[in-house]
Amino acid sequence: MVGLVLASAVPAFAQDNSFNSSVNMSPLPGLPQAMPFSGATGGAGGLRAMPGMSQVPVLNPNGPPAAPDAPGRDPHTVLPQPPSGKAAIGVSARFGADGAVIPRGLVWRVFADKPEASGAYPLVAEAVDPSPVFFLSPGGYVVHVAYGLASAAQRIIVGASSRREQLVLDAGAMKLQADVNDKLIPAQKISFDLFEGSFLQGKPSSRPYFRGIGSGEVLILPSGNYHVVATYGDGNAVIQADLSVQDGKLTDATIHQRAAEITLKLVSQAGTTPLGDTQWSILSPGGDSIKEAGGSTPAFVLAEGGYIAIARHDGKTYSKEFDVEAGKDQSVELTLTANEGLPQQPSGDSSGDGGGSDSGGQD
Repeated sequence: MVGLVLASAVPAFAQDNSFNSSVNMSPLPGLPQAMPFSGATGGAGGLRAMPGMSQVPVLNPNGPPAAPDAPGRDPHTVLPQPPSGKAAIGVSARFGADGAVIPRGLVWRVFADKPEASGAYPLVAEAVDPSPVFFLSPGGYVVHVAYGLASAAQRIIVGASSRREQLVLDAGAMKLQADVNDKLIPAQKISFDLFEGSFLQGKPSSRPYFRGIGSGEVLILPSGNYHVVATYGDGNAVIQADLSVQDGKLTDATIHQRAAEITLKLVSQAGTTPLGDTQWSILSPGGDSIKEAGGSTPAFVLAEGGYIAIARHDGKTYSKEFDVEAGKDQSVELTLTANEGLPQQPSGDSSGDGGGSDSGGQD
């Protein structure tokens, strides 16, 4: 069961419970420090990487805030005296054409603008300062800056005179969480996949832009429209939402799930120890398979709706219909005495011998 929703990233929709997601926007410069990915992955609020990506900064939401800079202000008031035969090139970056200077979390690299015989462009200098000064010999260069998954590059010609260069980064950030009935879902039970484009406008990418974003992590992204798929547990509790990232702003979104955690038990009689060596299937009312598992007490997260539980034990089949309500976790208990053990039926037919009337307890 998939819920399709629209969550527009504008302040007017913040905390609007008529949508299946709540969105708030805040300026990025006031957020805590972003640090470049250095090879190790972290948990919620830590650093995350994807294969092939060497720099994936995210923001730590628990760190101290930083004061925003004035829009467009160049941090290089005075450039240092360069060594003989070189020029001082002071670089900085800002959010969008008219945004504030980015105060931290930048990774700078300077390449020669002509390739070597191998075809590679030589790396001349690099820095992780927000506004470094490079001492460069006269010639052509390409200055590249990365901020999370956003980046920009600019070709420059260096002569005898020192000067300043400011690059424009179209970048913002996104923070994702999910709840059920206004109660946050633990980070280990929810994950988010991010796609470029809009699902509602029929323009989503078929390949994830970033997979497995943790709850509460802040991911720095190029500005634009994104499609989020939020998966609660490993069942069918999946919600989709369209979000946007704006220059210099954090899109803080909470996805509202409509699901609950269900534990299945097959017992000889009510209240007794669950029987082991049991194979389970969860079916929709129409007979479509939702989930399968083995064991005495398997647990699933299921979207709100009606289901049929099928238990196969000792060559016999037992069944029970049950309903899932959002946020109401429950145990669904099947008893041998209420269902005398139908011959095993691959179709999962639940119509025989009162299978639908077996009453399960709730935790």
